[in-house]
Amino acid sequence: MSEVYATRRSRLRDHCQAGGSHSALVTRPANVRYLAGAAPKDAVLLIGRTEDVLVCTGPPDDRPTEGRPDEALRVHRLPGAGGDPAVAAADLAGGQRAESLAVEEHHLTVARYRAISSVVPRLRLAELGGAVEQLRVVKDEEEISCLRIGAEIADQALGELLESILVGRTERHLALELERRLVDHGADGPAFATSVATGPNSGKRAHRPTDRRVEEGDFLSVCLGATYRGYRCEIGRTFVIGTSPADWQIELYDLVFAAQRAGRETLAPGAAYRDVDRAARQVLDSAGHAEGLPPLTGHGVGLEIDEDPQLAPAAMGKLDACVPVTVEPGVHLPGRGGVRIDDTLVVRPEADGGPELLTITTKELLAL
Repeated sequence: MSEVYATRRSRLRDHCQAGGSHSALVTRPANVRYLAGAAPKDAVLLIGRTEDVLVCTGPPDDRPTEGRPDEALRVHRLPGAGGDPAVAAADLAGGQRAESLAVEEHHLTVARYRAISSVVPRLRLAELGGAVEQLRVVKDEEEISCLRIGAEIADQALGELLESILVGRTERHLALELERRLVDHGADGPAFATSVATGPNSGKRAHRPTDRRVEEGDFLSVCLGATYRGYRCEIGRTFVIGTSPADWQIELYDLVFAAQRAGRETLAPGAAYRDVDRAARQVLDSAGHAEGLPPLTGHGVGLEIDEDPQLAPAAMGKLDACVPVTVEPGVHLPGRGGVRIDDTLVVRPEADGGPELLTITTKELLAL
């Protein structure tokens, strides 16, 4: 993996040099981990003029789930408590006779930015922008393998829950049980706060579980994800509890399923982000559900659960191969409930079989 991290840092260095900067300071934790192999608490990464350095306040965590720093990377520990690794890294850049330092202004606080400027006043600070985030969009096969294992863990946890008795249990209790099962099956932890929604809560995006109990005839919508070696995926499904679904539930489910299928089928290298969103959104719009739809149909996943690209109406850009994304349309009817169906897929060319579905739990409308 050392060569992988070195190549990533080299690509960022080329980007910085093209913009006139001799070095870069990476402070966003997910970006640090992507380039260094690990992101110890408060650590920053200096892409230096003569040497790259991981600057941290303490020793890196040796747990496999936290990653391990690239062995080829020098680790610089601050000598005492209370120091700021970002300021120390800027000082190191100055010591390497860098004239400019590109920083992640979207992540730095104003106070931290000013501290860096005061410690190395002759160092010109430039904007790195989302350069690292853009490097992270296309995944290598090792990253995709981590996502695939995470998806298998999430599928396992959800499948086991569906085999248990659900009536009478609360949303909160079910969510906690799912998160426990994720860890039991080898996940680092949940990829995000697990959402379990029943009855009138079902179908809501990012619903926070309550003490409402599952009742017969409810829609039950679940959205969960696993983190494996830092990589996060997600899955969302909707079921009916304890009885055959009502006609309105079947109609609504079939509609959301059709929208999700339309979005999935649009995933291909070269497809515009907005076209994927439009394919799913039009199905729901045409059925009279234009109001209250989520702001996007899907998004990228990786070291963060919500990263580029964004599959939204105004999104600019086109998909590449080996980009993992979610497709997650949903409809919520106030007072009645709703449906969400959410998969994680990897964009693949048609010659390779088209989009690779990572989350494989059935999308049949089951009565549990």
